Amino acid sequence: MEFKEFPKIARYSREVIVTEKIDGTNASICIGEDGEFLTGSRTRWITPESDNYGFARWANENKEELMKLGTGHHFGEWWGSGIQRGYGLEKGDKRFSLFNVHKWGDDEVRPACCSVVPVLWTGRFDEFNALDAILNLQASGSHVVKDFMKPEGIVIFHTAANLCFKKTIEKDESPKSLAK
Repeated sequence: MEFKEFPKIARYSREVIVTEKIDGTNASICIGEDGEFLTGSRTRWITPESDNYGFARWANENKEELMKLGTGHHFGEWWGSGIQRGYGLEKGDKRFSLFNVHKWGDDEVRPACCSVVPVLWTGRFDEFNALDAILNLQASGSHVVKDFMKPEGIVIFHTAANLCFKKTIEKDESPKSLAK
């Protein structure tokens, strides 16, 4: 029998990045070392002919700019008019916000057609700060669209564990599949 090593355990009290959880649909861009350009949803590859809320079409229309992301998988949220909450945006107004705020937080580095998810708080993990971030979001509204008063919640990225956790403002105790 092959020996299986127990994985290292990340320390709980390490840096976290708390961002606004945007209510849209997960989207990705994959750029191969050979320049191959693919688009995906959370669960499958998509194309303009077999799309997910128009993301593949938009990405292909913006391919030249998106190639600046470089080789690798680049994940984000495709959101706006006609997708989940819509955020009060005008018909046809859809946006792509990248998740990796460390890499893409600088407007000068990031492709102009993209944004990043809004950072609400960073620091050593502390449940009170995470709760404070969600309470502030409830009180002041979304950071992604000013004056939109029905934000979805937060995402807590634990840097040492390389894991994300989410907390929604409404129905956090129920899986999304049961919330409808």
